[in-house]
Amino acid sequence: MAEPPVFRRLCIIGLGLIGSSIARLARERGDIAETLVACDSGPGVAERVSELGLADVVETDAGRAVRDCDGVILCTPVGTFAGLMAAIAPHLAPGAVLTDTGSTKGSVLRDLLPLLPPGVHLVPGHPMAGTEHSGPDAGFATLFQGRYVILTPLEGTEPAARAKVEALWRRAGAMIETMDPATHDKVVAIVSHLPHLIAFTICSTADDLAQETREQVLKFAASGFRDFTRIASSDVDMWRDVFLNNREALLEMLARFSEDAHALGRAVRWGEAGFIEDRIRRGRKIRRTLIELKQA
Repeated sequence: MAEPPVFRRLCIIGLGLIGSSIARLARERGDIAETLVACDSGPGVAERVSELGLADVVETDAGRAVRDCDGVILCTPVGTFAGLMAAIAPHLAPGAVLTDTGSTKGSVLRDLLPLLPPGVHLVPGHPMAGTEHSGPDAGFATLFQGRYVILTPLEGTEPAARAKVEALWRRAGAMIETMDPATHDKVVAIVSHLPHLIAFTICSTADDLAQETREQVLKFAASGFRDFTRIASSDVDMWRDVFLNNREALLEMLARFSEDAHALGRAVRWGEAGFIEDRIRRGRKIRRTLIELKQA
């Protein structure tokens, strides 16, 4: 016997890669929402969402979109959350579950909690999944399969509300972990935010080279550099907001990385082969562990 839908009426705000993947998943499975509402005010996005048939109802006004919904997922860049919450708070239904997919959790609590209406349950979340592509055409229903979703529920969160968010992600094929917001932000700073910062920097360095050298760099780019360009082609608005809203944790990890990079640079300068070999072996060990965890 099929399980009942997690939500009676679910609203997804922001139909980029993550939001459109959730929408596709919900349409494909049928047990996530009886009625699916999609909301995006980006130029042409609502029209494209309608063309793709990603939702039962498509809106461009967030306040109107969330009315009578028992579930709301914020899938926009985290820098939009304060303004978005101001727009939807007066229209959120009592008992509604509000969650998100933002990759900074301290800022999410900062921007959402002050405007959270009584009786509305906030369960912050972050799916550790994605690609460098964006927009409603970029999503796919299996994006979260076998990936982790980190929840950062508040103390005293209504168990039934948390259970609904967990059920949504389990039906997406994800694995669920729970952390406090500060720990989450430090973890993602090293595993996600710092690698993106480095990728953007390396590509900017290549772009600043003299024209003749730059053309040769791009012509003969090896796989390592190509991997950086893939990461560096990620969404501008999203990553700007991530960097600014996880500033402290990111700068801490950047400082630690800079010290380690200088240490390796000194080893290269002075021919310290043992130090260099140790760093290479540690990198190989990390890669093997990721493969063993099926997160590679």
